Amino acid sequence: MSMDTIQDLFEHGLEDIYHAEHQLLDALEELEGNTEREEISQAFSEHREETQDQIDRLEEVFDMFGEPPEKEECEGIEGLLEEYEEFASMDPAQDVMDYHNMAAAEKTEHYEIAAYGNLIPLADQLGMDEAADLLEENLREEQDALEELTELTEEFEMDAIPAE
Repeated sequence: MSMDTIQDLFEHGLEDIYHAEHQLLDALEELEGNTEREEISQAFSEHREETQDQIDRLEEVFDMFGEPPEKEECEGIEGLLEEYEEFASMDPAQDVMDYHNMAAAEKTEHYEIAAYGNLIPLADQLGMDEAADLLEENLREEQDALEELTELTEEFEMDAIPAE
C-alpha cells in the first residue's frame, strides 16, 4: 500500500487499531483470569465486552470504504503484550500481579486513546462524518475505561505488597 494520501494514512491507522483491538480482546480475557481481586477482574470483563463492540464499529468503518476489514500488525500493542508476558513469566506474588495487570491495561488504554485521537481528524478531513462518530464513540469508551482503571489503581491497597 502506498502512503501518499490522507485516505492511505487513515486506512493504515484503521488497520492498525483493528489489529490492536483484536489482540486486546484476547489479552483482556487473560488479564481477567490472572487477576484475583473481583472488582479488577470485573472491570476487565466489562471492557472485553466493550472491545468487541469497538471491533464491530471498526468493521462498520471498513464497510464505508467498501473494503473487507484488514489488520496491519500493531507493533505498539505487540510490544506492550510482550512486556506483559515477560513480567507474568517471573511468577510475581498475586497482589503484585494484580497491580501490574492494571498498570498494563492503563498503558494499552493510553495507546488506544492516541490511536483514535489521530484517526478522528483524518475521518473528518475525508468528510467521513459517520466514521468519525463511530471512532469518537470508541474513543469515549477508551477514556472511560482508563478513568475506571486509574480509580482502581488509586484505590489499590498496597499494604499487602512488601516495600522491599
